[in-house]
Amino acid sequence: MTVPAGPAARWARWTALLPDRRTLAGLCRAPRADLPAGLTVAVVALPLALGFGISSGAGAAAGLATAVVAGALAALFGGSDLQVSGPTGAMTVVLVPIVHRYGTDGVLTVGLLAGVLLVCLALLRAGRWMAYVPVPVVEGFTLGIAGVIALQQVPGALGVPKPDGDNPAAVAARAAGAFLGTPHWAALGLALGVAAVLLIGTRLRPAVPFSLLAVVAATLLTRCADLPVATIGHLPAGLPAPSLDFLRLADLPTLLPPALAVAALAALESLMSATAADAMRVGERHDSDRELFGQGLANLAAPLFGGVAATGAIARTAVNVRSGAVSRLAALTHAAVLAVIVFAAAPLVSGIPLAALAGVLIATAVRMVEVGSVRALVRSGRGEAAVLLLTAVATLAFDLVTAVVVGLLVSGVLALAEVARAARVEQVPLHEDLPPADHHDEERALLAEHIVAYRIDGPLLFAAAHRFLLELTGAAQVRVAILRMSRVSAIDASGATVLGDAITELERRGTLVLVSGLRAEHHRPLDALGVLDRLRAEGRVFGTTPEAIGCARRHLQHDRTPGV
Repeated sequence: MTVPAGPAARWARWTALLPDRRTLAGLCRAPRADLPAGLTVAVVALPLALGFGISSGAGAAAGLATAVVAGALAALFGGSDLQVSGPTGAMTVVLVPIVHRYGTDGVLTVGLLAGVLLVCLALLRAGRWMAYVPVPVVEGFTLGIAGVIALQQVPGALGVPKPDGDNPAAVAARAAGAFLGTPHWAALGLALGVAAVLLIGTRLRPAVPFSLLAVVAATLLTRCADLPVATIGHLPAGLPAPSLDFLRLADLPTLLPPALAVAALAALESLMSATAADAMRVGERHDSDRELFGQGLANLAAPLFGGVAATGAIARTAVNVRSGAVSRLAALTHAAVLAVIVFAAAPLVSGIPLAALAGVLIATAVRMVEVGSVRALVRSGRGEAAVLLLTAVATLAFDLVTAVVVGLLVSGVLALAEVARAARVEQVPLHEDLPPADHHDEERALLAEHIVAYRIDGPLLFAAAHRFLLELTGAAQVRVAILRMSRVSAIDASGATVLGDAITELERRGTLVLVSGLRAEHHRPLDALGVLDRLRAEGRVFGTTPEAIGCARRHLQHDRTPGV
């Protein structure tokens, strides 16, 4: 299908990314279901927003600002009616080294640039390409992210200052060493207690917001018992005025590579979350390009208010769906409730112990690991298990972008190996294509003695091309070889080149080569390289195999005629 060109067509494609009448009308479709669902999600999201903000290095206020601003804009402009967006663990993993290297202003600039990149991806209609990330890669980096999140919480859970360093395992080891020197049992007890309440409580009563209840209980215990643990501290009573003071144009070239990583992660995680929401609700279907557009606007706006980069949040989206949400009003309600908390309850939030939030995030990391899915992938094949393991290890050892690249490369190699195994060359008997009444038994035997037909099945790509050459030219010498191409599903330049080499080798042995059954899509690579030009000129390319057999028969009769 040809996409119409011109300014009018481009404008129509761009405006299609904006909320339409159906989207706006849907906000009032079921407020009795959406308002309670949004309140439930806000209760779950509050400790996560605070925890991920602190864990990223930008602070609790940044986490709340992200949840409010990005959550509202992504809900209104995104491509899913049920998606809930905000700060996430996966994004925190990427942001920590950026904050460490470039500071808070740098991470805000990275979020702004990532928003621009996401909007550009939406305008380029790139949403559909995110569906090609293999499942083992997704599961592998989810497993790796869970490990990184848990390791990042070790200093807070142990009640020690966070040591310097980028590698989470090394930082956690240094924190453990500092704890052994001067133990802080109150912080460790709070972290383990909160984590245990979440893990056990959510298993027994999934509908109860144990994360908020555990944090409230830990806060009350800290105040009543006057426990010597660090708390969040002062929070501004409200969002700051929008500002671009953090932006330094001279730093943009340096910050573009991390912005690309943040944009790629935001796109991937948001579309994964939207797909998960579709699976949880029958009839729900998200628009990938609109989702990228909404996430882009959210990431453009959040840094203006001091927020960090945001993505669609799978855990909060799942809570939203399970709470009965019907439209975007639920996600908007979640953002509004968090905004009320920012304006009205900042003093109460400031007393939350950091160890309690560490416990929340440790439990979140544990719950991110779907043991059944990991076990099923490991059992499905050694290749899938290798991709999952390599992606997880690369996430822990390097960073998320490196892990995804490693996973995609290994998956690509394995996929090419499968393609190579799928392509094959098979010698087939001629009687499959000869009508029974056309020839006597003696002539059939004569043809079969001097003519061999090879049927080429599957994709003839570079991964299978060398094996194809060996199989085809390794056959016994015959007078005529017919290459049947009707079952070749695809052919690339390497496959076309090897086909030409095979034809040349057979002709060098004195074998007449005929080709039959070429499909329309085969012509482009073959014509571009001139593989069959000479055969066409000599009339040796045929639409059907019986035509090729007829030509072979005439060739044999011509050779047997005396004096010719």
